Amino acid sequence: MAVNNLQEFVSDLRKRGELVDVREPVSAKFEITEISDRVMKKTGPALLFHNVQGSDHPLLINAFGSKKRMANALGVEDLNEIGGRIEELLGLTKGPGKGLMAKLQLLPRLYEVSKFPPRTISKAPCQEVIYKGDDINLERLPVQTCWPEDGGPFITMTMVHTQDPENGEKNAGMYRVQRFDKKTAGLHWQRHKTGAAHFEKAKRLGQKLPVAVTLGGDPATIYSASAPLPPGISEFVFAGFLRKEPVKLVKCLTNDLEVPAEAEIVIEGYADPEEPLSLEGPFGDHTGFYSLADYYPAMHVTAVTTRRNAIYPSTIVGRPPMEDTWLGYATERIFLPLARLTMPEIVNYHLPPEGIFHNLVFVSIDKQYPGHAWKVGAGMLGMGLMSLSKMIVVLDKDVNVEDVSEAWWVTLNNIDPERDIRMMPGPIDVLDHSSRAFSYGSKMIVDATNKWPEEGFTREWPEKIKMSEDVKRLVDEKWERYGIPLD
Repeated sequence: MAVNNLQEFVSDLRKRGELVDVREPVSAKFEITEISDRVMKKTGPALLFHNVQGSDHPLLINAFGSKKRMANALGVEDLNEIGGRIEELLGLTKGPGKGLMAKLQLLPRLYEVSKFPPRTISKAPCQEVIYKGDDINLERLPVQTCWPEDGGPFITMTMVHTQDPENGEKNAGMYRVQRFDKKTAGLHWQRHKTGAAHFEKAKRLGQKLPVAVTLGGDPATIYSASAPLPPGISEFVFAGFLRKEPVKLVKCLTNDLEVPAEAEIVIEGYADPEEPLSLEGPFGDHTGFYSLADYYPAMHVTAVTTRRNAIYPSTIVGRPPMEDTWLGYATERIFLPLARLTMPEIVNYHLPPEGIFHNLVFVSIDKQYPGHAWKVGAGMLGMGLMSLSKMIVVLDKDVNVEDVSEAWWVTLNNIDPERDIRMMPGPIDVLDHSSRAFSYGSKMIVDATNKWPEEGFTREWPEKIKMSEDVKRLVDEKWERYGIPLD
């Protein structure tokens, strides 16, 4: 059965010995960051700070901070199980057919994704406590100022809800929100994000854009805000698919947006496109560098609602590994089947933490013909947010791309740089400080596969060094008798 809310998830973490309750008074300005950074670098436990100075709310951080916790959050033992469900859904376990008709025959199976549509209810836990008018005060929340050069305190583990003012399509994205004062905040939605598109439409129509920021909820719904979903797929439908249960929604009190009923905290308001943009940032970002201050819309808060005894969920980002490493790893495992739907030759891929999600992709393929690596590399650069990748490294199917050491070892042995590297221009993540222009730069495809004669390689390609299986079995059987410790 799915975990219904953050309170249940915290209880489950405590039972599993994966949570430390910290009762020592701590400051949300820098101190929690330094504590959490040390824990995250060691893939340590989730932390619940009960006594955050200046706030009545406990702060939860690193709740998703390991492979095991991320899997537990989504109700599986192994994150590949979810990818397996999608593979079965798409017919990839039997091998996809060829041609357009074969692909169209798979579409009815997508019904399973929509079997769990969200359900709207009239009374919700997230509205047990209500603040309006002069009672609104964002400074009651234990919002962290994470790093010394940050422009202020930032709300980080968010779902920012908006709706297309023309067609009504809803979106919930995990965008950072800077607290400006008691009743206003900065909305950092980058130009590639759906929230920014909704804001631009509202501007063209001369309308204010309703906005809601939710904190907490069930873990699958929280995760869904970070997932790079295909256009037209609702975060709430996707969360229902992950949970195998519908997500319950409730209408906001001061606008028409619907938000997760099991959220801990809901901040309601609007952004006015007629107003000048507000300076937001700098912010110590997931690249490990500060993203520079820039101008973004301000959110005017019209209500804050909470559960009784609400927990404030937070995270920090910076030099990897951090908690977001495991959110990214979940995305990698879950969305692998969608890559294989259009390119079935893909065996596996991996986006290592050092590449901060968009700088480096290792992909292994079942190479079938000369130039196959270039076809896959170019194809991946056309896949949604994968288009922001700076380097795609293509390897043969026998390489374990999740082992970064092995992937680099094979790559650096297999490439002739002049022959095997191609450069091209393209869109770049807006947080990339090295690109020649804002969100525009260059990218690289590396063909690290074994080279074929048709690709211009006329010498003999060597085999990898491997011990014979019978000798390995012999040594396994005799190992204790050697008396050699390997701990």
